[in-house]
Amino acid sequence: MADGSDAIGSHLSRNGRGIGGAVLDLEYQRIELIKFNLFANDGTYQEYVLGREGIKGPALQVWPSMQLPAEHPAYAAVGGAGAQLCGGELIRFRNLDGICNDLRNPLMGSTLQPFARNVQFESTYPDLGKNQIARNRHGDRLGLLKPDPQVVSRKLFTRAQSNPESCNEGYGLPGESAMARCDYKKAPVLNVLAAFWIQFMTHDWFSHLEEGHNDTEMMTVGCASKRIGEVDESLDQSEIARLGCRQDDRIDKSFLFQDSAPESFATQGGVQLTRAYRTTRNTVTAWWDASQIYGYDQASRRRVKRDARDPAKLALDAVHASRQGERQNGYLPMLDASDPMNPQWNGQEATAFPDNWSAGMSFYHNLFAREHNAFVEAFRRQEALTPDADSGLRNPMRPDTTIRYDEVSTDELFEIGRLVVAAEIAKIHTTEWTPQLLYNEPLYQATKANWEGLFGEQDFAATALGRIVADNFQAAQDPARAAQWYSVLTSGRGIFGLGNHVYAGESIFARPDSRKVDLWNLSNPDHVNGGVNHFGSPFNFPEEFVSVYRLHAMVPDLIEYRDLAVDSNVIVSKVPVLATLRADGTQAVRQRGLANWALSMGRQRAGQLSLQNDPQFLQNLMLPRLQTPTHKVDVVALDIIRDRERGIPRFNEFRRQYGLKQLRRFDDFVDLRQAQGSPERAEQERLSRLLREVYGTHRCDASKIITNAQLNDDGTAIDDCLGFSDGSMVDNVEDVDTVVGWLGEFTRPHGSAISETQLQVFILNASRRLFSDRFFTSSFRPEFYTSLGVQWVNDNGLDGKIMERGKANGHAVEVSPLKQVLLRNIPELQQELDSVINAFDPWARDRGSYYSLQWKPHPYARSDPAFGEEVH
Repeated sequence: MADGSDAIGSHLSRNGRGIGGAVLDLEYQRIELIKFNLFANDGTYQEYVLGREGIKGPALQVWPSMQLPAEHPAYAAVGGAGAQLCGGELIRFRNLDGICNDLRNPLMGSTLQPFARNVQFESTYPDLGKNQIARNRHGDRLGLLKPDPQVVSRKLFTRAQSNPESCNEGYGLPGESAMARCDYKKAPVLNVLAAFWIQFMTHDWFSHLEEGHNDTEMMTVGCASKRIGEVDESLDQSEIARLGCRQDDRIDKSFLFQDSAPESFATQGGVQLTRAYRTTRNTVTAWWDASQIYGYDQASRRRVKRDARDPAKLALDAVHASRQGERQNGYLPMLDASDPMNPQWNGQEATAFPDNWSAGMSFYHNLFAREHNAFVEAFRRQEALTPDADSGLRNPMRPDTTIRYDEVSTDELFEIGRLVVAAEIAKIHTTEWTPQLLYNEPLYQATKANWEGLFGEQDFAATALGRIVADNFQAAQDPARAAQWYSVLTSGRGIFGLGNHVYAGESIFARPDSRKVDLWNLSNPDHVNGGVNHFGSPFNFPEEFVSVYRLHAMVPDLIEYRDLAVDSNVIVSKVPVLATLRADGTQAVRQRGLANWALSMGRQRAGQLSLQNDPQFLQNLMLPRLQTPTHKVDVVALDIIRDRERGIPRFNEFRRQYGLKQLRRFDDFVDLRQAQGSPERAEQERLSRLLREVYGTHRCDASKIITNAQLNDDGTAIDDCLGFSDGSMVDNVEDVDTVVGWLGEFTRPHGSAISETQLQVFILNASRRLFSDRFFTSSFRPEFYTSLGVQWVNDNGLDGKIMERGKANGHAVEVSPLKQVLLRNIPELQQELDSVINAFDPWARDRGSYYSLQWKPHPYARSDPAFGEEVH
């Protein structure tokens, strides 16, 4: 793939794009999303629009609503009723409840803060019909159960089975027989480790639950009606039997934080709302702080057990000590009866976030508990070698006092370990999981830019970004333009470590240079906090980000279990994921070992993110805690209900809000690059017809304006007819649930596992969660991490930067961070991982030529039966 022309302006031409042009486009998208898509529900939005005390909204970096309330234990320590500023012990490490990540906005990102939005408040909760445009867009066709969520699940999400008895609704065959088969559409370049990784991440980022529960009020979940054109009709018993849905399923309602009517305020362009019609709260911290491992409040921290022999470590039990590699590593201990816990967690490992547990969650929690201890052990070895040497750590209350290795307390070392592990996890996700999910060169460069920047290696990137600055922002004086400058320049410098060195006369974007005098000072809050940028809106995850991370289709029904002691190329058994839930997952991992689970999940392909590809077991999941007639729930239908409960705009308006083109009919989902008559196109056309069957049609009214987010290409308002003649029968494309819509986006870039719509949400939020976190920017320094911790994060360990043999997709690459973590903590995988470049790529797949999607085995895996199956 060529870069395009080297001429300065040619990247902007239609035929001069190349990779540089694609990177340029991605940066423009981020600029636009930062400019137009920040809508905070925390009381700051009016200031964002109108400004405060002569300062324009996008330039605001401190907000009264982000100050600690009087009832908070740290209220007095940060300044009480005056201007609050975090200092002392509150800024040393990540606080349990997430306060004081930003020194001047102590409450930001902490627990129990309202989720933000990335869409106009008026576009949320379209089923409420709170404004005329929403009523025009959807009429009376929407509701919490309209269209019926179980019907949507069964028709649009169910995996078709060539031999249903062999799958048995995800339960497989007796004895975990290897002859079982649950068909699913397979992703060519993602493995099952990638599927469970994202659940491991979301447990850290956001939760609407309160200690594993939603509200106590129960509600029905559908299986009652179908849509026939413009009319909803009741399902008869034969249709219910054919669909396989259940009328007696019940689920607990979501908690709401605010349900009262929002206030409004006047602007030059009219009237705007101060928040969405309803809001919910994030019950965990919004920071990328490994809170799922270490805790986010007092109850969750009580589940985190530390080693009695060295409390800087996490407690690990010796299990199956005779098994190779197990004696020194061990497994997380079990929850005790005295631990804060729900009955459904009984028999699981003790960890901060034990909900929605499976063998995949058990695997990652045990792996990173081992990694935490590996860092502590390395620190202890260095302490023994050089006890009097400077550890790099400093206490803000005595910033000029050296802290030697043997002076670092066990509590301090525990918290340093948390900083290191959280940074490793963020690095793995940014530089390893995301590039494998978006498997092409422009997105590889973009994710690289987020972490470490582009300048210095890729001239085309420097040229492209420089062109943005030269053409658009040279004369920028206003805050919005300043924010755009910031976004552009960090693409060159990288967000991670931004502002962690200060040089006289140089900007925050200067790269570390040992030849210069570093003026960074722990006593200066402007240095400690200097790398963060919230772009005028306090950071929290938006509900839309939660929605597009509904990636259940990646999970297979059956795990192709392999045993290193037998033969990596032999599928010993097919283990139902159902058999690894809750306490069963803990026992499965302990009994079979981390190495074998890593091998099994590493070799097996994840599912494609596509329609009719969700696990059957999720549609029939047993949840005894519900005390309902069925004791089951259709999790796929529940995903749709939760999005509706939380006011996610339907798919077409969702796209408009993110600056994407709307669809006019269901046929627009079809990828026109596919040849007429090809099996791929025929399948997409079948699914587009099925969308019409599920969501229906209506007679349109051109007098009804349906959005104010965009205009038609000719500048006219977009109306109910979407360009068709007034009075025509048109598809109810406006009613499609967002999760259905992005799964149905068949037109995707080469190698991309996700849709265009999802990517827009990621572009904005993947950057913001780094931009806003000082521990990933200006506080990524030895004063917090120790010198050893900084080295560990930068080099993926203490052995220096280790390069892979040869090149990967045209690049010389380091041994990836997750691969290093696996090798360090599960040494039995050494031979299996030797040829692996990215740990989220199916391990035995030959990556072949430049970004190849071919399903081809390495020579050593030619006998692996997985390679006898087609990608379908």
